[in-house]
Amino acid sequence: MSYPVRRFDAVIVGGGGAGLRAALQLSKAGLNTVVLSKVFPTRSHTVAAQGGISASLGNVQEDRWDWHMYDTVKGSDWLGDQDAIEFMCRRAPEAVIELEHMGMPFDRVESGKIYQRPFGGHTAEHGKRAVERACAVADRTGHAMLHTLYQQNVHANTQFFVEWSALDLIRDAEGAVVGVVAMEMETGEVYILHAKAVLFATGGAGRIYASSTNAFMNTGDGLGMTARAGIPLEDMEFWQFHPTGVAGAGVLITEGVRGEGGILLNCNGERFMERYAPTVKDLASRDVVSRAMAMEILEGRGCGKNKDHVLLKLDHLGADKIIEKLPGIREIAINFAGVDPIKDPIPVVPTNHYMMGGIPTNYHGEVIAPQGEDYERIVPGFYAAGECACASVHGANRLGTNSLLDLVVFGKSAGDSMIEYIQSHQEHRPLPENAGEFTRARLERLENQTGGENVDQVRNDLQRMVQSHAGVYRTDALLKEGVEKVFEIAERVKRTEIKDKSKVWNTARLEALELDNLIEVAKATLVSAEARKESRGAHASDDHPERDDANWMKHTMYHADTNSLTYKPVHTKPLTVDYIEPAKRVY
Repeated sequence: MSYPVRRFDAVIVGGGGAGLRAALQLSKAGLNTVVLSKVFPTRSHTVAAQGGISASLGNVQEDRWDWHMYDTVKGSDWLGDQDAIEFMCRRAPEAVIELEHMGMPFDRVESGKIYQRPFGGHTAEHGKRAVERACAVADRTGHAMLHTLYQQNVHANTQFFVEWSALDLIRDAEGAVVGVVAMEMETGEVYILHAKAVLFATGGAGRIYASSTNAFMNTGDGLGMTARAGIPLEDMEFWQFHPTGVAGAGVLITEGVRGEGGILLNCNGERFMERYAPTVKDLASRDVVSRAMAMEILEGRGCGKNKDHVLLKLDHLGADKIIEKLPGIREIAINFAGVDPIKDPIPVVPTNHYMMGGIPTNYHGEVIAPQGEDYERIVPGFYAAGECACASVHGANRLGTNSLLDLVVFGKSAGDSMIEYIQSHQEHRPLPENAGEFTRARLERLENQTGGENVDQVRNDLQRMVQSHAGVYRTDALLKEGVEKVFEIAERVKRTEIKDKSKVWNTARLEALELDNLIEVAKATLVSAEARKESRGAHASDDHPERDDANWMKHTMYHADTNSLTYKPVHTKPLTVDYIEPAKRVY
């Protein structure tokens, strides 16, 4: 065995909302749990979530979990699994109240109950009117959640390996996951972390795009490791573009701005969303608003000297409301757009934001690797939760504020599943004799490569290619060319060289390893998107403008070892209620 071994009951890779919520369950159950995080946990990307977490509390006006479920199914464009969606929406109120009892400082209404604001796609009575469902901490909800969960984990004595990077999964001869190979970033030392159960909560992979609201650390590490371990990736063609990223910077402007009454304007001063979504206007689902904005720009009604963005107006809300409810947004607008929203509108453009696909799981957080007609084949000892996972509750398009809900509901569910599994497996499964050798070969290639490709250049070429070939609008020709180009870039990734061969705090080495993960995500994205001949949710094809339920109401499963796709059916049977029949998606 090539590397030192450390043993734990549970290894969690990722210190964001999902990882911390799962860790809390495990540590409170008395299990020896460690959380690996590339950054200090409270700097995980959950901290960037602004607008809120959804739950049908009904604190402002009547709301019900089945209305929330309907909105989520509709938002998913009927690609979401209705059993998982019911599970999440039913548990939402309990999850939010748990956070409140942990000390999360939610905003309050006059009665003292948790404040709730409207959000895109949130409706009452199955789409008849907008409803206040987003529970918020001003415009820093993710920040408050992350700090709350971290403090709870400190109290529960969870162990943290901070500034560690997981490199590869370890599976035994039976296919069970028995640990990970990981690197301590400060020293460059590599270890095998032997575990009874492993959870991936590694977040998104938005850095395959040139313009993204994602942090630079969001390089799809969990997905890359999963793909290399022979487990397929699900629905990777579906990437959400948030309607309001700061033009030229990509920094997120929460949908909560529009929930509080902000409106989108074109160069003529027209509130154009009234034409695209006459019922809920600026609070339509994200893919609808993003495409409407892109259409305004394409048809010459964009703003600025290059007519390449639209404007988000909120000065009419008044200085007091902006300062109270949207202080972080004002700060972002001043710092990144050079405008004070109390006086002037913010220039915004659709920006890559969220990955609906990911590591296939059920609603218990167990990773599944379909084989043939066995669509529910579980990978023993392996779990995933959060943005890196695909339960699938978001389907073809995520409803705003369901991301934070996803983290805590499925983080807790995965933690509970891991407890049951670990308690039924008192001994560690043995490590295979060659554990760590695959990682050693990857590292040796990087160390020994000479005269190879520059990591930064290859990554930049990859990001620009994905941005231009798999953006808001797609065509058969663009996607076909994109598939060819992504495999050309994949060959270049194999030839990347790191110039600085030192191991201690070698960021170039880490970036090269992250590029190995980015290319797996990009291949899955382009191959899956090129195959889907319809428009559904975030996947909008000019050549196939209609949704095709007869042929394409199914999940794509990308297999990295063969660069091929298989398919599995959508779960159309909810847990207790009637199936929500497909309908035309209008707002």
